[in-house]
Amino acid sequence: MPQLDPDPWFMIMLTTWLTMFLMLTKITNSNFTNNPTDQTKQKPKMTPWNWPW
Repeated sequence: MPQLDPDPWFMIMLTTWLTMFLMLTKITNSNFTNNPTDQTKQKPKMTPWNWPW
């Protein structure tokens, strides 16, 4: 039964997990230059809409 042979699949799984772990640590350690700002401090200016009819 070839699906029970762990020889090729174990290395593929291990490589995938290690790659994902390295990518995750690299992404979480990065600094984002454009930090989000709080939009609730500014109230939008509401202007009335004059209907033409």
